Amino acid sequence: MMENFLDQAFWGNTVKDYLISLIAFVIVALILWVFKRIFLNRLKKIAKKTKTESDDVIIKCLQLINWPLYLAIALWVAFKFIYIAPNINKIYNYFVTIIIIYYAVKIIIVWINYFTDNITKKRVEEGRATDAGIIKLINNILKGILWVIAILILLDNFGVNITTLIAGLGIGGLAIAFALQAILGDVMASFSIYFDRPFDIGDFIIVGDLSGNVKKIGIKSTKIDSLSGEEIIIPNKDLGNSRVRNYKRMQKRRILFTLGVTYDTPLEKLKMIPDIITKIVNENEICNLNRVNFYKFGDFSLIFEVVYYIMDPDYNVYMDMQQKINFKIKESFEKEGIEFAYPTQTIFVNPSNNNDIKTELL
Repeated sequence: MMENFLDQAFWGNTVKDYLISLIAFVIVALILWVFKRIFLNRLKKIAKKTKTESDDVIIKCLQLINWPLYLAIALWVAFKFIYIAPNINKIYNYFVTIIIIYYAVKIIIVWINYFTDNITKKRVEEGRATDAGIIKLINNILKGILWVIAILILLDNFGVNITTLIAGLGIGGLAIAFALQAILGDVMASFSIYFDRPFDIGDFIIVGDLSGNVKKIGIKSTKIDSLSGEEIIIPNKDLGNSRVRNYKRMQKRRILFTLGVTYDTPLEKLKMIPDIITKIVNENEICNLNRVNFYKFGDFSLIFEVVYYIMDPDYNVYMDMQQKINFKIKESFEKEGIEFAYPTQTIFVNPSNNNDIKTELL
């Protein structure tokens, strides 16, 4: 009687076939349960003891896989032992496609996060924490593109004509891009700043008539602390279209200054001036003299031009050094009796008595 019952057919399969299929389903489900609860936990403990991070990411990907996929696997094995109606088989295939695409995307996202997190950590260690915002933006864009591709693949498997859909999305995307062109321009400029690295946080830059220390480099704009104290916000697009002068990247400063002495300075004293200034500048290790020249005859003075390099980009160091050099020049000139010139004008008056009167205006 039992054999007769097992041989009875329902929907194209005998009771015996259904029992075998059910047993196969239960066995596969138990194996997957053991893998999930026991074997995977042991692998996780082993991975924690290793120095590499890639095995931890692999374990994390395996942990993402949950019962929907396990159910699809168990059903796939069970269906091998019975006949499935085309409609049910079609629903099952749709279910499996959705599950596989979903978990594939989740696993790829885990790897994207892994690589972007590593890049962010390296940038922070290098003192380039400003890159974190750009890297996060790239991370989000990659994820968005990934989900769009996944949805298109899913629709294609469901029989939707994605060619027409993509064309429609392209036209719509152009309309959106045109409406948001200002914002997108700033975002694209932020990518340019990230990859070209024209400046970093803390750099002193000059953009047009604006100057200050870079405080923050954002997705849409860059914030600068000006010397007068206020915060300046410049759109990244404007920075991309401007000439940016970065003083923090200077390896050395070229200093040019002039000084004038009176016309009645004796020639032998004039010839001493280049040697005096050369000695004063070369006394400082961070200074490298380029030249000292009797430059020209000025309106009221004999002008000397001095050019030297200071091997430090810091502006305060430059100003302190220039002050020190100026003090030493003043001191040396006083010892040698060399006088600095100042604006004077001489007027000759010829009165009616033909006696020349010389008047000097100071």
